[in-house]
Amino acid sequence: MSQPASNVRLRSARHAAGYRSQQELATALGVGVRQIRRWESGNPPWPHPDLQQALTQLLGQDMESLGFNPPVGRDRPDPVRRNLVGATVAAVGLAAVPMQTAAATQPASVAADFEAVTRSHRRLYWSVAPATLHPAAVAHATLGCALLTETTGQTRRNVAAALAESYLLAGRIEFFDLRDAEQAGKTLLLALQAAGQADAPLLGSAILAHSAFIPAWAGERDAAVERMVAARTYARRGPAPAALWAWLDAVEAECETRCGNTRTALHLIGHAEDTLAAGTEHPTPAWLDWFTVVRLAAFKGNTQLKAGHLPQARTTLLGVLDGMPATEDKQRSVICGDLAAVEAASGNLEAACAYACRALDQLEVTWYAMGMDRVREVRRTLAPHQHEQCVRDLDERLYGWSTTVSALAR
Repeated sequence: MSQPASNVRLRSARHAAGYRSQQELATALGVGVRQIRRWESGNPPWPHPDLQQALTQLLGQDMESLGFNPPVGRDRPDPVRRNLVGATVAAVGLAAVPMQTAAATQPASVAADFEAVTRSHRRLYWSVAPATLHPAAVAHATLGCALLTETTGQTRRNVAAALAESYLLAGRIEFFDLRDAEQAGKTLLLALQAAGQADAPLLGSAILAHSAFIPAWAGERDAAVERMVAARTYARRGPAPAALWAWLDAVEAECETRCGNTRTALHLIGHAEDTLAAGTEHPTPAWLDWFTVVRLAAFKGNTQLKAGHLPQARTTLLGVLDGMPATEDKQRSVICGDLAAVEAASGNLEAACAYACRALDQLEVTWYAMGMDRVREVRRTLAPHQHEQCVRDLDERLYGWSTTVSALAR
């Protein structure tokens, strides 16, 4: 039987904008789902002017491109009373943008103002509690989405780049601090889409590499490798600085370590060390503030630990602890946790518990889910020795009111 005619253009535009069902688009527009069905029929009625504007803003196309024909005798509508970023709003999967009677144009200075807050959030990440910073970063990203509808040209691209960075920060908090991998994946997709609108391949590379952590943590190596291939592809479009290439090696090493391939991981870290030593003439982006020579050594120490190279891991991690800047509060808890694991694997129970307690001291100052994960992993390895006094003392700290409540709250 032949299928009834339908408005294929509108349906395709709806799917491209991220509205998988008619109900989702109806909710975004504030209309009934029956209205969407009528618009997606073979003979869609001409929408009310307010709904015309809402449709073009959400789906990023003019009315004729969406499959609508103006009634006989009516002038054709003005071509798209909105900025080109209507397509961006749809592509990034945003909620409905507040409707306006005419497309507003922000001054070029709006990009610098928006970027200034993005930079502030980047710096605040290292000291502000993640549960406090995350809502602010998300709210700032929401503002950026609205600004995309009110800017054009280079101003719009600058806003989109800062928006991509804001979403990247939110995704990092969700994955590393709040341990919400599913939400982090969704947020990183928004970041990648915004980076595409900014035509910022290096940001795209960083976002893709972060997304590789998600399958790697689940032991899904093929998916992690595929994302790393994409990340390196974007980096080649750069030009990328040595720091980014070295960080990509470090990320891939972490993924391989998580999947049990420590030999490959150590080779990648060696390559990253050579890359940093060689340097490059290309400047390092300001947003690449999560990676340094010390951070690379931290990756190396953890991989050496997982590979069973305990003396080497101890030496590397102690060097990291000594060379770590005072601002590296979150990473300090991770390094202490890794040193605790080294000592536990070496049979040095008291030293293992001492490092674990140092990690807990740091976690009381600045919470970091990755740091607490390290401590809990060490405690599990100490189960055969749980009647030893040093392990009991660790338990008193690990299951104190503050740490227990913090862990359960997350």
